[in-house]
Parts: sequence; C-alpha cells; structure tokens
Amino acid sequence: MATKDGEKAEVLNAVFASVFNIQTSCPCSIQPSGQEDRDRGQNKPPMIQEEAVHNLLCHLDAHKSMGPAGIHLRVLRELVEELAKPLSIIYQQSWLTGEVPDDWRLANVAPIYKKGPKEDLGNYRPVSLTSVPGRLWSRSS
Repeated sequence: MATKDGEKAEVLNAVFASVFNIQTSCPCSIQPSGQEDRDRGQNKPPMIQEEAVHNLLCHLDAHKSMGPAGIHLRVLRELVEELAKPLSIIYQQSWLTGEVPDDWRLANVAPIYKKGPKEDLGNYRPVSLTSVPGRLWSRSS
C-alpha cells in the first residue's frame, strides 16, 4: 500500500499505463481525415479562418482550467486581437501537414475516483487536461 503522494502517483501511473497501449494512444502525427482524397486533388483542404479562431478565443470560459501551459484563459481572451491571426496560421499549417505541435500533445493526467472501494485502483479513471490552443484547434477545423 502506497502512503506517500509520490508513491501513489507512481502506482496510479503504472495502472493507467497498463491499459494505455499503442492502439489506444494518440499517433505521433495526425493525418487529417480525407488526406488521401486531397492528395489525389479531389477535395480542397478546409481553410481555417482568422474570424473563426477570433470567435473561439472570444468565447473562452475564463473559469475553466488553463491547461499544462499555465496560460490563464482570461489572458487569451484579452489578447484575442493579437492571437487570432497567428493561431489561425498555425492551425492551417497543422491541418495541411498533418502534424500537431509537441506542446499541444502534452497533458496533465489526474485520477478521478468513480465508485467502489477507494483502495482498488481500478475504481479510478484518468482524466487528461490538454493545452488550450490544442483544444481550440480541434474546434476550429
């Protein structure tokens, strides 16, 4: 039985890692759906509009968690005029190349108790807190 916080974290990490395998993990580079069609010239890739990113930034809930980067959502909302254009460019390039910035794939994982005996590690589920720009990217594409 683990008693120290560090020991508990290691034990939970081992349990979560045991059920997280290569088939269930996020790929190193994400291939946008329909990439094969675009390669054949049948479909054009979607355009990530600056206005859409601007709208997403404006509607961020400042009461939500800031993610692993530690940037408060209120700051992102207040800097919307400066951030919308560069983020839309990054999102568009990410879509075209099928690559996601490494920082956007980082996550803080926390064990959340479900039900049953708290001593049984199977009664916890991992919840990951991902980066805000990465979450916005998934909504803008």
